[in-house]
Amino acid sequence: MIKLSTRIGTITRIAGPLVVAKGMTGSMMYETVKVSELGLIGEIIRLQGDLAYIQVYEETSGIKPGEPVIGTGELLSVELGPGILQQIYDGIQRPLPVIKKQIGDFITRGVTAPALSRTVKWDFQALVKPNEVVEGGDIIGQVQETPLILHKVMVPPGVKGEITWIGDGKYAIDDVVATLKTKEGATVELKMAQRWPVRVPRPFKEKLEPVIPLLTGQRIIDTFFPIAKGGTASIPGGFGTGKTVMQHQLAQWCDAHVIIYVGCGERGNEMTEMLERFPHLTDPRTGRPLMERTVMIANTSNMPVAAREASIYTGITIAEYFRDMGYDVALMADSTSRWAEALREISGRLEEMPGEEGFPPYLGAKLAEFYERAGRVVCIGKEGRIGSVSVCGAVSPPGGDFSEPVVQNTLRIVKVFWALDTALAYRRHFPAINWLTSYSLYLDVLEPWFHERLSKDWPEMRKEAMAILQKEAELLEIVRLVGPDALPEADRATLEVARMIREDYLAQHAYHPVDSYCSTEKMYWMLKIILTYNQRMREAMSKGIPLAKIIKLPIKDDVARMKIVPPDKMIETYQGLLKKIDDQFNQLIRGS
Repeated sequence: MIKLSTRIGTITRIAGPLVVAKGMTGSMMYETVKVSELGLIGEIIRLQGDLAYIQVYEETSGIKPGEPVIGTGELLSVELGPGILQQIYDGIQRPLPVIKKQIGDFITRGVTAPALSRTVKWDFQALVKPNEVVEGGDIIGQVQETPLILHKVMVPPGVKGEITWIGDGKYAIDDVVATLKTKEGATVELKMAQRWPVRVPRPFKEKLEPVIPLLTGQRIIDTFFPIAKGGTASIPGGFGTGKTVMQHQLAQWCDAHVIIYVGCGERGNEMTEMLERFPHLTDPRTGRPLMERTVMIANTSNMPVAAREASIYTGITIAEYFRDMGYDVALMADSTSRWAEALREISGRLEEMPGEEGFPPYLGAKLAEFYERAGRVVCIGKEGRIGSVSVCGAVSPPGGDFSEPVVQNTLRIVKVFWALDTALAYRRHFPAINWLTSYSLYLDVLEPWFHERLSKDWPEMRKEAMAILQKEAELLEIVRLVGPDALPEADRATLEVARMIREDYLAQHAYHPVDSYCSTEKMYWMLKIILTYNQRMREAMSKGIPLAKIIKLPIKDDVARMKIVPPDKMIETYQGLLKKIDDQFNQLIRGS
């Protein structure tokens, strides 16, 4: 950590969250400072002579020119160590539950609290012995932080030497758990916690190809537009299309080990819903509460705007820390539009030349800087652990306009585009992901995984289902002109099967106890039943059976109910449905 001697400057100008101080010679970019007598937390974002331009992460009303600005000599950093899981932080990693106990429901200016508890004793188990040589990223011990996550205590990056002492026992995070001697003969004390600057990506050895899917339990995503572990995705959509619920679903059910949820500039009631639901949700794979592997960063729309920018970096740095332990981490950013609005406001205060729609010209570079920290990597350290950070960012374009700068700059970077459609949301079809405008650039690289782990015919089934939906879109254009009765029976059959795919397969109830999460095995059987129905329908029609008779078969109602089949009855029920399809169509053909 770079550290400079303390300097004291003087405030000369205040413009909302931007404060200008003179007498700051010797300061460095992105250094944290304490502003005014209240000790407000700020960060230097421009240096010009002895002037420092500071974005303040708290409300600046009431402070005045002439008050002091004290440099800390440290970059804006987060504390990383045991106790970080199950915690709720604000954008600069202040623990909100701890502050609530101290001062009540409202955060007063200048209040601080340590990000990690100094009083909790953790049961540390050493994994190396004295005289062993270790380097940055090596695991020296472990702590069972929650029943779901084994917290691995690592040597900080850039440190290398021979262990001279290490001991099992119960330690607080400020206690020394090991000492090592460097090649130069210096003694370094190792603790369970470490600090890391949020704007500096944590190092890794090698970035790997994204060849393993991040399964989400959402049928439209895992079937048509999958994301890889270590991948990047964007969820743009207008007001009411379900962006936040979609983010909640991904956070709840995706098969990552650790979830980082960043509520960046979102409404307080949406964060409240998240905070109230998560403690009561159960992980479908372990049966344990989901909160045991979750970190939340709550920076709501009524909090100071500058802290929105920091919240994104705070979240991604925590995600990289768990990635370095060898875990798969999923980060939900809701929403990057609010973050971009914070950039626009600060840029305006700095009197920079505006770009498109008032956003700073470097908006695209800032977005890329954030998303490029995703990836599946070989971690530093001798073990060669593999971990990943997957990033899903919601975008809230005004009026649902996908041509606005934040959406367009995001699309240049991310590999998956889940386009939320206002028309689908108005029809109460959720998730409102438009299957005709969305895409995933991971489809080809993930196909071998689905082929090997799920079924050899899955890729072909997926292509057949998408072809039916695309054909439906073409037919609907004709229907709008001449009406459905003008279509031949084969085309009307296509419309019927497409309706089944849309309503009985793609539509998914986020709050239903069974339908909220769907395993890939269940997806396979559901799609197989619909496509088998389609095949048998075509066979029956080729033998002269009218479509009107086919769509009256009772199996159609059973297909509509298959999404709520409990997991323990899945295979038995779906095999029974396949038999029913055969029996009812055979009976129909024999009776014709």
